[in-house]
Amino acid sequence: MNAERPAAQGAPMPDPVKSDQQTPTQGGSGVFSAARGQRRHGRPEPSLDDPVFQISDLGVWYGSLQAVRDVSMTIGRRQITAMIGPSGCGKSTVIRCLNRMNDLIPGARVVGKVAYHGEDLYGPEVDPIEVRRRIGMVFQKPNPFPKSVYDNVAYGPRVNGVKGNLDDIVEEALTGAALWDEVRDKLKNSALALSGGQQQRLCIARAIAVKPEAILMDEPCSALDPIATAKIEDLMVGLASEFTLVIVTHNMQQAARISDYTAFFTADVDDAGVRHGRLVEYDTTEKLFENPEDRRTEDYITGRFG
Repeated sequence: MNAERPAAQGAPMPDPVKSDQQTPTQGGSGVFSAARGQRRHGRPEPSLDDPVFQISDLGVWYGSLQAVRDVSMTIGRRQITAMIGPSGCGKSTVIRCLNRMNDLIPGARVVGKVAYHGEDLYGPEVDPIEVRRRIGMVFQKPNPFPKSVYDNVAYGPRVNGVKGNLDDIVEEALTGAALWDEVRDKLKNSALALSGGQQQRLCIARAIAVKPEAILMDEPCSALDPIATAKIEDLMVGLASEFTLVIVTHNMQQAARISDYTAFFTADVDDAGVRHGRLVEYDTTEKLFENPEDRRTEDYITGRFG
């Protein structure tokens, strides 16, 4: 599926923010300060100087329905970028554009541009399978294969013909996912016997075993208990020293605790009563939570809606 560009070049785009919604907010929500804790300490300052993804005027259609419109943002290397917003605002749709997962949905099409290190991911010569190898994904519900722990992690390297000692690759991936000490004596056991949190970390190990540069996570903690969630959050912060992470989360405190940048999405309703997901505000997490520019952002993070 190649990206389709808007037919009318230079045609006026709808104003994404009405003038009566641009009133600057007064002060912040305090969510960032309350949630930050120790996880951000020791991390480099947020920066977009080394971009990995550059999204320009992104729109996504499912058949005749435009699910997302006019999204533009840059995602930096080895940064954790969180996408927040109410249900149905297009967060998952946008993150799935970053490794062409939407290609697998019948009737889906993409307009605008998604560049990866400057190359259009939807260009005619780009192999979507190669895209997904370089840009891994972890889903909301843990989805280990009905195989052993070892074979789950070894699957990607085997399929891709990775050279090297497979035992070392599996151990390195499980160690990177903070799971090795818990499963080193259970490598031949079924992955389905692991707890939910362990299964999610196994899926992360499976993703990093093929050495991607970026890892996308679509609500990776939504099905987990608080203890497992804390382990995944610690893991994500550790992984950011090597990988670029983009996460979708409904947990604003989670975004505040671990991310460098946060994008707030909401859904506009057009004159025909159709909802379209749209990016409202994108900034460093501290700035967005403590001093957002758009009233809708503050209303969401303070619980007035959503």
